[in-house]
Amino acid sequence: MKTETPRTGVFTRRALLMMGGQVVLLGTLAARLYQVQVVDGARYATLAEENRISARLIAPPRGRILDRFGTVIAGNKLNWRALLIAEQTSDMTATLGNFSRIVSLADYERARIEREVRRHRRFIPIMVREFLTWDEMAAIEVNAPDLPGILVDVGTSRMYPYGEQLAHIAGYVAPPSEDDVAEDPGLALPGLRVGRAGLEKQHEPELRGTAGAVQLEVNALGRVIRELDRQEGVPGEDVRLTIDVSLQQAVLDRLGDESASAVVLDCRNGEVLAMGTNPSFDPSLFNAGVSQAQWAAWAQNKHTPLLNRATAGVYAPGSTFKMAVASAALESGVMSPGDRVTCPGFFDLGNARFHCWRKGGHGTLDMRGALKNSCDVYFYETARRVGIDRIAAMAHRFGLGTELQIDLPGARPGFIPTREWRLGHGKAWAPGDTVVAGIGQGYIQVTPLQLATYAARIATGRKVEPHLTRKLGTVLQPGSLPTDWPNLGVSDRSLHLLRDGMWAVVNEAGGTAPVARLPDPRWQLAGKTGSSQVHRVSREQREQGNFDSAKLPWELRPHALFVCYAPYDAPRYAVSVVVEHGNAGAAAAAPIARDIMKDTLQRDPGGRDEPTAARVAQRDS
Repeated sequence: MKTETPRTGVFTRRALLMMGGQVVLLGTLAARLYQVQVVDGARYATLAEENRISARLIAPPRGRILDRFGTVIAGNKLNWRALLIAEQTSDMTATLGNFSRIVSLADYERARIEREVRRHRRFIPIMVREFLTWDEMAAIEVNAPDLPGILVDVGTSRMYPYGEQLAHIAGYVAPPSEDDVAEDPGLALPGLRVGRAGLEKQHEPELRGTAGAVQLEVNALGRVIRELDRQEGVPGEDVRLTIDVSLQQAVLDRLGDESASAVVLDCRNGEVLAMGTNPSFDPSLFNAGVSQAQWAAWAQNKHTPLLNRATAGVYAPGSTFKMAVASAALESGVMSPGDRVTCPGFFDLGNARFHCWRKGGHGTLDMRGALKNSCDVYFYETARRVGIDRIAAMAHRFGLGTELQIDLPGARPGFIPTREWRLGHGKAWAPGDTVVAGIGQGYIQVTPLQLATYAARIATGRKVEPHLTRKLGTVLQPGSLPTDWPNLGVSDRSLHLLRDGMWAVVNEAGGTAPVARLPDPRWQLAGKTGSSQVHRVSREQREQGNFDSAKLPWELRPHALFVCYAPYDAPRYAVSVVVEHGNAGAAAAAPIARDIMKDTLQRDPGGRDEPTAARVAQRDS
């Protein structure tokens, strides 16, 4: 046998080393494959699936706002939209030019579209125009060959069937701002709107609902191939209000073109049945975007249509405040119902003279007669005896100059002055300030909603709070029953005198508002007139005897006010009316309140859970 040469031995060792290295490499590879496919297989399969499937949220349908009988105040409608996919057109400028010949595009709109195209990938749809009409949508479809990259999509948008009539109550929605999206990224969903005012804002969480989801198959670039699955979002809850739409329409019709407001409350539970304010605005404009020209028109309108006068308009209450002053005097024991004051037509305090509205005076009156005749001198003297702090405390108890629990954003608390407040401003309280407060002038400010609450509390003796929400979903809200509200804490003796005096104002000879008397003998109305000055009348003007505030420019005339409740023997409804610069409460506000109360009693919305047959026919038509 031949012996192995040294060279052959070297070759054999090298072969063994190579084979060993290969075994190690193959073993390592096998181990890694096992780790990837067996141990981590499920995780990598999930990652691969996530790369193939894109899950996206979709905006849920917004909940509706309904009146007490189910009539839609704020709902949803289809919204046709034109979108642009930039990668599907070789000449975007030409496409937009052709589109603008069908649906006009302003320069700022084209600039916005071009900016969005630069910021996003070219296969992502860009909004060109929302709220297309049927004719515009059809024209785009017909001209599709000349509009490469343009497609028509459908979503939903907010609608307000009653427009201006309920704008200040329903409020409006608008696209979320960048700050909104920064706080809640879910608000970036296409087509989502958020409440900006009114009950849309108050009940935003309930109305918004829960977002849905759609699963889309995409390629490596993220382009959509097909839709795999869709789960619609949970719609927002419906919000049912205390408002009666038909009564609201009647109230606004009665206000006419006046710059005015009127509130109708259910005395027993504080439900707001109508809240009219003139002028108003179209809430749908905010959904689509308000133009600069529209903003300028609103800003230049001296009647401020964006202001909800019922909750945010503040006025001196004038003589409607006299019941609060009388109650403060009675409850404090400073005066009794039989105390008499002589009115010669003026009241002197030091060197200052304060006039009564009746130049010759009212003679000698007790408290009931002073309310009936609305004698200023009587209440000058009453306020002087009682003091501003007691008056303020009683006014707050009646709901004046304080925050009410109204479920509507933007409501103002009004203001009732006190000595402490005056000292906080570095000045002592002057006796003359107390005197003018006795007739609801000076620093005092209240809202029409507070005046209606004031009348309801006098009528029932309960601390009712006004509210607009009756149900969230199917849940009845607190405050819907008379027993939900505590006793006001004013004696029956005092309340009886206030009610009797208000009855005499309307139903007794010599009262200041016989025009407010209801024609139906079954119902008697108790009320109080008021006129609040916005322009100082000098002593010389009054003593000349020929001063007539009706001849002043409109913006300098007094506001006209009236508060009332009915029926007198079984109070059910309270009404307040404020006519800006209406001059005299008896002439301008009382007839409006009378007609509103008559209509309310005939409809009796607080006594029904279902609309009348005529109302159903109107709604279904």
